[in-house]
Amino acid sequence: MPADASAGRPAHGPAAPSAEGEPAGFDLRHHGDAEVRGADAALTDLAVNVRTGTPPDWLKARIAASLDGLAAYPDGRAAQDAVAVRHGLPAGRVLLTAGAAEAFVLLARAIPARCPVVVHPQFTEPEAALRDAGHTVRRVVLEERDGFRLAPEAVPDEADLVVIGNPTNPTSVLHPADTLAGLARPGRTLVVDEAFMDAVPGERESLADRADVPGLVVLRSLTKTWGLAGLRIGYVLAEPDTITALERVQPLWPVSSPALAAAEACCTPSALAEAARAAERTAADRAHLTERLAELTEVRVCGPAAGPFVLIRLPGAAAIRTRLRDLGFAVRRGDTFPGLGPDWLRLAVRDRATTDRFVIALAKALAEVTA
Repeated sequence: MPADASAGRPAHGPAAPSAEGEPAGFDLRHHGDAEVRGADAALTDLAVNVRTGTPPDWLKARIAASLDGLAAYPDGRAAQDAVAVRHGLPAGRVLLTAGAAEAFVLLARAIPARCPVVVHPQFTEPEAALRDAGHTVRRVVLEERDGFRLAPEAVPDEADLVVIGNPTNPTSVLHPADTLAGLARPGRTLVVDEAFMDAVPGERESLADRADVPGLVVLRSLTKTWGLAGLRIGYVLAEPDTITALERVQPLWPVSSPALAAAEACCTPSALAEAARAAERTAADRAHLTERLAELTEVRVCGPAAGPFVLIRLPGAAAIRTRLRDLGFAVRRGDTFPGLGPDWLRLAVRDRATTDRFVIALAKALAEVTA
């Protein structure tokens, strides 16, 4: 199979990578926070997928209480045990990390993959980390005409490391758990990025609690639902041998004491119940957003969406994104994701009032740009 293994070449967007593994024009290091830095922080933020109004006061209090212990080196055992109990797994299958982004770096360094494959469009940091570690990355590029859904046969048999998001950023597609588990096979590491799974009601299609899938690695983030992007906390769930390999390339004391306190707090029954309620509210707010977007005939929404964001396609997206900034809104450009192109934008789900204001601004921008 050629270096660009795909379920069909993307109909739009930059070319796939060369056989030498060049990024082919995609800025893999661009992320949504670039839209709201500095003076742009005053914009209404639909570019970053962190839940608004977070962290909650009770979580801030738990983090603040941990500051009295900053003189001691971090001890992650209590947080590790809390994550293990939360997923019904042994503690030896848990590794705490400084956000999911660190986990991608550890995997790229620790897993001796000969044929790593990343399924796109998806979060670009896994591919960037693999490239930085010297790997030549092959891409499976999913297509809009298929709803950006995975055809398992598109993953080459020789792939010994496969990375896919669920629900996937930026498409908001939720792949069936059985489909993803079916990618597992002896000698293959299957990495499923579930950074947004706790924003899915019931966490349906999650593989986090599974210990029967060979080579499975599940990544989780606490930064999205709980508003902890600045604290950097996530974790890896995997077979003990994989956890040991990742620990060997992880720096000493990589997770701070405040982050460990947050991880432990977010795994309590009351916190999980709060996250479940938040996921239901997000689903309702997402339905309102898609309904309002449907009023604009120029806009096509990728769906059905399952994450706390939606992917849209519209003409003149780059110019519209710029005009939206003038109107007070920041949105995420889509052309940095392999498999997408200049006609795509990603929108974070916000409350109904914010959505209504945004749709008015988007209609205005469309009228001006496409006139």
